[in-house]
Amino acid sequence: MAFDVETVRKDFPILSREVHGVPLVYLDSANSAQKPQVVIDAEADLYANHYANVARAVHTLGSEVTNAYEGARDKVAAFLNAPSRDEIIFTRNITEALNLLAYSLSNATTFPGAERFRLVPGDEIVVTEMEHHSNIVPWQLLAQRTGATLRFIPIDASGPNSGRLVESAIDDVINERTKVVSFVYQSNALGTINPVKRIAARAKAVGAISIVDAAQAAPHLPLDVQDLGADFVAFTGHKLYGPTGVGVLWGRYELLAQLPPFLGGGEMIETVDVGGSTFAVPPHRFEAGTPMIAQAVALGTAVDYVTAIGMPEIRQHERSLTAYALDGLLTIDGLRIIGPATAIDRGATISFTLPGIHPHDVAQLLDEQGIAVRAGHHCARPVCVRYGIPATTRASFGVYTTTDEIDALVRGVDTVREIFT
Repeated sequence: MAFDVETVRKDFPILSREVHGVPLVYLDSANSAQKPQVVIDAEADLYANHYANVARAVHTLGSEVTNAYEGARDKVAAFLNAPSRDEIIFTRNITEALNLLAYSLSNATTFPGAERFRLVPGDEIVVTEMEHHSNIVPWQLLAQRTGATLRFIPIDASGPNSGRLVESAIDDVINERTKVVSFVYQSNALGTINPVKRIAARAKAVGAISIVDAAQAAPHLPLDVQDLGADFVAFTGHKLYGPTGVGVLWGRYELLAQLPPFLGGGEMIETVDVGGSTFAVPPHRFEAGTPMIAQAVALGTAVDYVTAIGMPEIRQHERSLTAYALDGLLTIDGLRIIGPATAIDRGATISFTLPGIHPHDVAQLLDEQGIAVRAGHHCARPVCVRYGIPATTRASFGVYTTTDEIDALVRGVDTVREIFT
């Protein structure tokens, strides 16, 4: 079936409401996507009819909820084209997934069989200047704990490659001292889609592990972990039209099997004795305690939802929206796009500034017109530093966004400009 955005919109109850007396125009999906009714129903149904703890009870409810939880793991594995369901770890969000890896690496110092993960002074960890803080701070902390050095692949902030990584720096920064390369697939601040295969291949060539932040990619692009070539890929549920409080870490099983635990507690153990403990095999080694049961099940429903629409169809819809929005915004006098100015290798997120107008004022005045956008540094302050600006206004699109909403955005931004001139 051809993609029909009006049919899709009927699945999202919040899109029928008004804000300030006008229809809501929700252009903040990069922050958090709205939820289709089937996802809302899936979470409510589990609590209402099937709730118990997972993997702990032999009664009927325990079996039902465990099957639903593990069924969600199967759905995510298929969504990512993972070789094994045992490579899928549920976390609270992508922030926890990245911290899981950073802390597990620091635990490798004393963990048997984890020698390849040990970092020492002289080793290097590489990220990029366009990372979300969640993919910077954990590595800063790991560098402090181990004595390793954190290095950055820079952004080109001017000219035709504005908003993209400096290509020549990839091979220079990732070198024989590099042990970890963690980088974003699609920038939440710039919309840039990075050359994942190129960076992952460079990391592999120097013997480093590669980690991909796919929080912004998962809702918008087909994800095939076998094709990408990275060692770990993570995303978060609430941006993929799923619930808050659940995320996913995928990792190559042979690496997960060697990696030390992140948290200690129930379910992640094999045996516990007063003299010490042994640990479960992945994925349960990394899922200590009672997990986010209903949220994981509802994330499985969200995966079903986007899979039924088709990720290639979603990508094409949003590529067209992005090109349409860039053309419209660039007609506004003085408006500056922060990031790539064309839709090539670009996602459905557009950040911009207006001369002499603070981005927070732009966002507030747009809200008065019923248009929801985000203003700030978007938890990616090094991007703003590179561009020499304090913040941006960001509009971001989703499966339910229409060209009429883009038109409303362009009119709204032009109205804001007129108010201040």
